[in-house]
Amino acid sequence: MKNTRIYKMPFASVYPLYIEKAEKKGRTKEEVDEIIYWLTGYDEQSFKEQLEKGVDLETFFHQAPQINPNASLIKGVICGYRVEEIEDELMQKIRYLDKLIDELAKGKAMEKILRK
Repeated sequence: MKNTRIYKMPFASVYPLYIEKAEKKGRTKEEVDEIIYWLTGYDEQSFKEQLEKGVDLETFFHQAPQINPNASLIKGVICGYRVEEIEDELMQKIRYLDKLIDELAKGKAMEKILRK
Protein backbone atom coordinates (compact mmCIF):
# COMPACT_ATOMS: atom_id res chain seq x y z
CA MET A 1 0.00 0.00 0.00
CA LYS A 2 2.33 2.73 -1.25
CA ASN A 3 -0.16 5.34 -2.45
CA THR A 4 0.99 8.22 -0.27
CA ARG A 5 -0.79 10.82 -2.43
CA ILE A 6 -3.75 10.27 -0.17
CA TYR A 7 -1.74 11.75 2.72
CA LYS A 8 -1.72 15.17 1.05
CA MET A 9 -5.46 15.26 0.35
CA PRO A 10 -7.20 17.97 2.37
CA PHE A 11 -9.31 16.36 5.09
CA ALA A 12 -11.98 18.96 4.31
CA SER A 13 -12.35 17.43 0.83
CA VAL A 14 -12.76 13.88 2.17
CA TYR A 15 -15.09 14.75 5.06
CA PRO A 16 -18.13 15.61 2.85
CA LEU A 17 -17.73 12.23 1.15
CA TYR A 18 -18.00 10.48 4.52
CA ILE A 19 -21.15 12.47 5.29
CA GLU A 20 -22.64 11.74 1.86
CA LYS A 21 -21.96 8.01 2.20
CA ALA A 22 -23.63 7.94 5.63
CA GLU A 23 -26.62 10.08 4.63
CA LYS A 24 -27.33 7.92 1.56
CA LYS A 25 -27.93 5.09 4.00
CA GLY A 26 -30.09 7.09 6.39
CA ARG A 27 -27.36 7.98 8.88
CA THR A 28 -26.40 11.50 9.98
CA LYS A 29 -23.55 14.00 9.89
CA GLU A 30 -23.66 13.96 13.70
CA GLU A 31 -22.93 10.24 13.70
CA VAL A 32 -20.01 10.76 11.31
CA ASP A 33 -18.69 13.48 13.63
CA GLU A 34 -19.09 11.24 16.68
CA ILE A 35 -17.02 8.54 14.97
CA ILE A 36 -14.30 11.05 14.05
CA TYR A 37 -14.21 12.45 17.61
CA TRP A 38 -14.06 8.93 19.06
CA LEU A 39 -11.21 7.81 16.79
CA THR A 40 -9.08 10.96 16.91
CA GLY A 41 -9.82 12.65 20.22
CA TYR A 42 -10.84 15.90 18.52
CA ASP A 43 -13.77 17.76 20.03
CA GLU A 44 -16.23 19.85 18.04
CA GLN A 45 -14.15 23.05 18.25
CA SER A 46 -10.74 21.53 17.49
CA PHE A 47 -12.23 19.50 14.64
CA LYS A 48 -13.83 22.61 13.14
CA GLU A 49 -10.46 24.40 13.36
CA GLN A 50 -8.77 21.59 11.44
CA LEU A 51 -11.40 21.83 8.70
CA GLU A 52 -11.03 25.62 8.50
CA LYS A 53 -7.23 25.38 8.28
CA GLY A 54 -7.57 22.97 5.36
CA VAL A 55 -5.08 20.48 6.80
CA ASP A 56 -4.23 17.37 4.81
CA LEU A 57 -4.94 13.85 6.05
CA GLU A 58 -1.37 13.41 7.30
CA THR A 59 -1.52 16.58 9.40
CA PHE A 60 -5.05 15.80 10.57
CA PHE A 61 -3.99 12.46 12.04
CA HIS A 62 -0.60 13.67 13.33
CA GLN A 63 -2.26 16.52 15.21
CA ALA A 64 -5.08 14.34 16.56
CA PRO A 65 -5.21 14.77 20.34
CA GLN A 66 -5.30 11.01 20.95
CA ILE A 67 -6.10 8.03 18.77
CA ASN A 68 -8.60 5.96 20.73
CA PRO A 69 -6.90 3.02 22.46
CA ASN A 70 -9.75 0.79 21.27
CA ALA A 71 -8.90 1.55 17.62
CA SER A 72 -6.86 -1.66 17.67
CA LEU A 73 -10.19 -3.50 17.99
CA ILE A 74 -11.17 -2.36 14.48
CA LYS A 75 -10.86 -5.39 12.22
CA GLY A 76 -11.90 -6.27 8.72
CA VAL A 77 -11.27 -5.51 5.08
CA ILE A 78 -11.33 -2.05 3.51
CA CYS A 79 -10.13 -1.34 -0.04
CA GLY A 80 -8.89 -4.93 -0.29
CA TYR A 81 -6.66 -4.73 2.79
CA ARG A 82 -7.18 -6.06 6.30
CA VAL A 83 -6.98 -2.94 8.48
CA GLU A 84 -5.34 -4.80 11.34
CA GLU A 85 -2.47 -5.88 9.05
CA ILE A 86 -1.62 -2.48 7.53
CA GLU A 87 1.95 -1.72 8.56
CA ASP A 88 2.07 1.99 7.71
CA GLU A 89 0.68 3.64 10.85
CA LEU A 90 -0.78 6.67 9.08
CA MET A 91 -2.43 4.58 6.37
CA GLN A 92 -3.85 2.32 9.07
CA LYS A 93 -5.45 5.30 10.84
CA ILE A 94 -6.95 6.52 7.56
CA ARG A 95 -8.33 3.05 6.84
CA TYR A 96 -9.66 2.76 10.40
CA LEU A 97 -11.78 5.83 9.72
CA ASP A 98 -12.86 4.46 6.34
CA LYS A 99 -13.86 1.17 8.00
CA LEU A 100 -15.87 2.92 10.73
CA ILE A 101 -17.76 5.03 8.17
CA ASP A 102 -18.42 1.85 6.17
CA GLU A 103 -19.86 0.19 9.26
CA LEU A 104 -22.06 3.24 9.86
CA ALA A 105 -23.33 3.14 6.27
CA LYS A 106 -24.06 -0.57 6.60
CA GLY A 107 -26.40 0.12 9.50
CA LYS A 108 -24.26 -1.11 12.37
CA ALA A 109 -25.21 0.23 15.81
CA MET A 110 -23.08 3.12 17.09
CA GLU A 111 -22.28 1.16 20.24
CA LYS A 112 -20.64 -1.55 18.11
CA ILE A 113 -18.93 0.91 15.77
CA LEU A 114 -17.37 2.67 18.77
CA ARG A 115 -16.22 -0.67 20.18
CA LYS A 116 -18.07 -0.27 23.49
